[in-house]
Amino acid sequence: MNDHDEHSSVIKTPKQLIVVILAAFIVPITVIVLLTQFVTGGISVGKNDPAMSDEAVAKRLKPVGELVLAGSPQAATATAAANAAAAPVAAAPAATGGANSAKSIYDTTCFACHGTGAAGAPKLGDKQAWAPRIKAGNATLYNSALKGKNAMPVKGGNPGLADADVRAVVDYMVSQSR
Repeated sequence: MNDHDEHSSVIKTPKQLIVVILAAFIVPITVIVLLTQFVTGGISVGKNDPAMSDEAVAKRLKPVGELVLAGSPQAATATAAANAAAAPVAAAPAATGGANSAKSIYDTTCFACHGTGAAGAPKLGDKQAWAPRIKAGNATLYNSALKGKNAMPVKGGNPGLADADVRAVVDYMVSQSR
Protein backbone atom coordinates (compact mmCIF):
# COMPACT_ATOMS: atom_id res chain seq x y z
CA MET A 1 0.00 0.00 0.00
CA ASN A 2 1.21 3.37 -0.80
CA ASP A 3 0.37 6.71 0.81
CA HIS A 4 -1.60 7.83 -2.17
CA ASP A 5 -4.35 5.13 -1.77
CA GLU A 6 -5.18 6.06 1.83
CA HIS A 7 -6.18 9.62 0.94
CA SER A 8 -7.88 8.99 -2.35
CA SER A 9 -11.55 9.89 -2.88
CA VAL A 10 -14.39 7.81 -4.25
CA ILE A 11 -15.08 10.66 -6.67
CA LYS A 12 -12.58 10.32 -9.47
CA THR A 13 -14.12 12.36 -12.31
CA PRO A 14 -15.85 15.72 -12.65
CA LYS A 15 -19.00 13.91 -13.77
CA GLN A 16 -19.10 11.97 -10.45
CA LEU A 17 -18.62 15.24 -8.56
CA ILE A 18 -21.61 16.84 -10.30
CA VAL A 19 -23.79 13.79 -9.57
CA VAL A 20 -22.85 13.83 -5.86
CA ILE A 21 -23.52 17.59 -5.54
CA LEU A 22 -26.91 17.27 -7.23
CA ALA A 23 -27.80 14.25 -5.07
CA ALA A 24 -26.81 16.22 -1.96
CA PHE A 25 -29.48 18.79 -2.82
CA ILE A 26 -32.19 16.62 -4.41
CA VAL A 27 -32.33 13.78 -1.86
CA PRO A 28 -32.96 15.98 1.24
CA ILE A 29 -35.52 18.11 -0.61
CA THR A 30 -37.33 14.99 -1.81
CA VAL A 31 -37.36 13.56 1.72
CA ILE A 32 -38.75 16.83 3.13
CA VAL A 33 -41.51 16.99 0.49
CA LEU A 34 -42.48 13.36 1.13
CA LEU A 35 -42.56 13.95 4.89
CA THR A 36 -44.83 16.99 4.51
CA GLN A 37 -47.13 15.01 2.26
CA PHE A 38 -47.26 12.25 4.87
CA VAL A 39 -47.94 14.64 7.77
CA THR A 40 -50.64 16.66 5.99
CA GLY A 41 -52.22 13.64 4.36
CA GLY A 42 -51.73 15.19 0.95
CA ILE A 43 -54.29 17.93 1.63
CA SER A 44 -53.60 21.16 -0.16
CA VAL A 45 -55.24 24.36 1.03
CA GLY A 46 -56.27 26.85 -1.61
CA LYS A 47 -58.13 30.14 -1.65
CA ASN A 48 -61.30 28.44 -2.91
CA ASP A 49 -61.35 25.90 -0.07
CA PRO A 50 -64.57 26.36 2.02
CA ALA A 51 -62.57 25.84 5.22
CA MET A 52 -60.56 28.96 4.39
CA SER A 53 -63.56 31.24 3.73
CA ASP A 54 -63.80 34.39 5.84
CA GLU A 55 -66.90 33.07 7.62
CA ALA A 56 -65.31 29.71 8.48
CA VAL A 57 -62.14 31.36 9.78
CA ALA A 58 -64.14 33.88 11.83
CA LYS A 59 -66.22 31.04 13.32
CA ARG A 60 -63.08 29.16 14.37
CA LEU A 61 -61.53 32.29 15.87
CA LYS A 62 -64.63 33.60 17.63
CA PRO A 63 -64.31 33.98 21.42
CA VAL A 64 -65.74 31.26 23.63
CA GLY A 65 -67.47 33.84 25.84
CA GLU A 66 -67.86 37.53 26.34
CA LEU A 67 -67.82 39.90 29.28
CA VAL A 68 -71.15 41.50 30.12
CA LEU A 69 -71.32 43.88 33.05
CA ALA A 70 -74.35 43.80 35.34
CA GLY A 71 -76.70 46.66 34.66
CA SER A 72 -75.72 47.01 31.01
CA PRO A 73 -78.35 46.57 28.29
CA GLN A 74 -76.59 43.39 27.16
CA ALA A 75 -76.87 41.85 30.65
CA ALA A 76 -80.62 41.21 30.40
CA THR A 77 -80.27 39.72 26.93
CA ALA A 78 -77.32 37.55 27.95
CA THR A 79 -79.11 36.32 31.09
CA ALA A 80 -82.26 35.48 29.16
CA ALA A 81 -80.26 33.66 26.47
CA ALA A 82 -78.24 31.71 29.04
CA ASN A 83 -81.35 30.75 31.00
CA ALA A 84 -83.18 29.75 27.84
CA ALA A 85 -80.27 27.51 26.85
CA ALA A 86 -80.05 25.96 30.32
CA ALA A 87 -83.76 25.61 31.07
CA PRO A 88 -85.56 22.49 29.92
CA VAL A 89 -87.82 23.35 27.02
CA ALA A 90 -90.94 21.40 26.20
CA ALA A 91 -90.93 19.78 22.78
CA ALA A 92 -94.00 21.73 21.78
CA PRO A 93 -96.04 24.42 23.47
CA ALA A 94 -98.76 22.95 25.62
CA ALA A 95 -102.28 23.78 24.64
CA THR A 96 -104.28 25.94 27.00
CA GLY A 97 -106.47 23.49 28.82
CA GLY A 98 -106.80 24.04 32.54
CA ALA A 99 -104.88 22.91 35.58
CA ASN A 100 -103.50 19.72 34.05
CA SER A 101 -101.64 21.50 31.26
CA ALA A 102 -100.53 24.27 33.66
CA LYS A 103 -99.14 21.61 36.02
CA SER A 104 -97.37 19.79 33.18
CA ILE A 105 -95.82 23.06 31.97
CA TYR A 106 -94.74 23.81 35.54
CA ASP A 107 -93.22 20.32 35.83
CA THR A 108 -91.26 20.62 32.57
CA THR A 109 -90.30 24.29 32.51
CA CYS A 110 -90.73 26.01 35.88
CA PHE A 111 -89.81 23.29 38.37
CA ALA A 112 -86.07 23.67 37.75
CA CYS A 113 -86.11 26.98 39.65
CA HIS A 114 -89.44 27.14 41.51
CA GLY A 115 -89.14 23.58 42.78
CA THR A 116 -85.62 24.09 44.16
CA GLY A 117 -85.49 27.82 44.93
CA ALA A 118 -82.63 28.32 42.47
CA ALA A 119 -81.53 31.93 41.84
CA GLY A 120 -83.89 33.19 44.54
CA ALA A 121 -87.06 31.88 42.89
CA PRO A 122 -89.91 31.41 45.37
CA LYS A 123 -90.63 27.72 45.84
CA LEU A 124 -94.05 26.41 44.93
CA GLY A 125 -96.14 26.24 48.11
CA ASP A 126 -93.92 28.62 50.14
CA LYS A 127 -96.66 30.97 51.40
CA GLN A 128 -94.22 33.38 53.04
CA ALA A 129 -92.13 33.84 49.88
CA TRP A 130 -95.19 34.17 47.64
CA ALA A 131 -97.22 36.53 49.90
CA PRO A 132 -95.62 39.83 48.75
CA ARG A 133 -95.76 38.71 45.13
CA ILE A 134 -99.42 37.72 45.37
CA LYS A 135 -100.15 41.03 47.10
CA ALA A 136 -98.59 42.89 44.12
CA GLY A 137 -101.35 41.42 41.95
CA ASN A 138 -101.74 39.02 39.08
CA ALA A 139 -100.90 41.66 36.47
CA THR A 140 -97.45 42.13 38.03
CA LEU A 141 -96.90 38.37 38.25
CA TYR A 142 -97.98 37.88 34.63
CA ASN A 143 -95.66 40.69 33.49
CA SER A 144 -92.69 39.19 35.38
CA ALA A 145 -93.36 35.74 33.93
CA LEU A 146 -93.92 36.97 30.38
CA LYS A 147 -91.09 39.51 30.18
CA GLY A 148 -88.66 38.15 32.77
CA LYS A 149 -87.39 39.77 35.94
CA ASN A 150 -83.96 39.53 37.60
CA ALA A 151 -82.85 35.92 37.08
CA MET A 152 -86.30 34.91 35.81
CA PRO A 153 -86.00 34.47 32.03
CA VAL A 154 -88.69 35.45 29.56
CA LYS A 155 -91.53 32.90 29.72
CA GLY A 156 -89.51 30.86 32.20
CA GLY A 157 -86.91 30.12 29.54
CA ASN A 158 -89.41 28.51 27.16
CA PRO A 159 -90.13 31.10 24.46
CA GLY A 160 -92.37 28.58 22.67
CA LEU A 161 -95.07 28.95 25.32
CA ALA A 162 -98.16 30.96 24.47
CA ASP A 163 -98.90 33.94 26.72
CA ALA A 164 -102.12 32.26 27.86
CA ASP A 165 -100.16 29.18 28.94
CA VAL A 166 -97.73 31.33 30.94
CA ARG A 167 -100.66 33.06 32.67
CA ALA A 168 -102.24 29.65 33.42
CA VAL A 169 -99.00 28.45 35.02
CA VAL A 170 -98.77 31.64 37.11
CA ASP A 171 -102.37 31.07 38.27
CA TYR A 172 -101.50 27.45 39.11
CA MET A 173 -98.42 28.48 41.12
CA VAL A 174 -100.37 31.19 42.98
CA SER A 175 -103.19 28.73 43.80
CA GLN A 176 -100.63 26.28 45.22
CA SER A 177 -98.92 28.99 47.29
CA ARG A 178 -101.84 30.79 49.01
